[in-house]
Amino acid sequence: MLRRIERNLESLVEGVFGRAFRSPVQPVELARKLAKEMDSNKAVSVSRVYAPNEYLLYLSPRDRAQYRQYEEALLVELSAYLIEHAQTQGYALLSRPRILVEEDADLRVGLFGIATRMVEPKRPPKKASTAAPPPPPPPPPAAHVAEDAAVNVEKAPPSNGPAAAVAAAGAGAAAAPFKPVIVGADKRHELAQPVTVLGRSQQCDLVIDDAGASRRHAEIRRADTVCTIVDLGSTNGVHVNGELTAEATLANGDVVSIGRTQLRFEC
Repeated sequence: MLRRIERNLESLVEGVFGRAFRSPVQPVELARKLAKEMDSNKAVSVSRVYAPNEYLLYLSPRDRAQYRQYEEALLVELSAYLIEHAQTQGYALLSRPRILVEEDADLRVGLFGIATRMVEPKRPPKKASTAAPPPPPPPPPAAHVAEDAAVNVEKAPPSNGPAAAVAAAGAGAAAAPFKPVIVGADKRHELAQPVTVLGRSQQCDLVIDDAGASRRHAEIRRADTVCTIVDLGSTNGVHVNGELTAEATLANGDVVSIGRTQLRFEC
């Protein structure tokens, strides 16, 4: 009888201390809960069973802090775990599972939440046609060329007239230099180099202080008067004007989203 009372008291004390001093969330707990949410939120179609491909993790600030140094690698590992789980269960995924993290100050250490969505990925914009332009028409016979030249000389205005000034102004405008820039996140960065790397790493040309950005997230390649943004295999992808894309040619005013950071392209 006394031993039973002692055991009951021990379990009661352990329970109180367990609730009062919860341990931080471990990666294996996140993986198991993500898989459970995938099972709970699957959608049965005619011939397939679809699983969510977007997951939002809500962590307490202290739990988030313990993953700060390797969060990107952890999210990649969790995404791979979900892919393996989906293959084991025979689920269909619309894209590679995307996992985002947000802090919730109302959560205590050891507690976390997960929200899921099923999102159809946007197709990248079609590239401009690279077909060669039609060949120029053949030149007129030599006699006609000489005759036309003589007529042009007779009708040409004086070099110091108003027409010459207009022509000179037009030539100057056509020769205006191409100076593309990226504006946003309290920064204005001129794309002067052939390649500009964007990401969270301090080694990048344009550093983006955003937990949703990968260390080397994307790069902007400049060729003459054309700038192209290319995803470098980032965790959360690159969005141009709200559309997920692996590679896109940028136009004046386009908005590039990396994580929660929005950048505007100007040229």
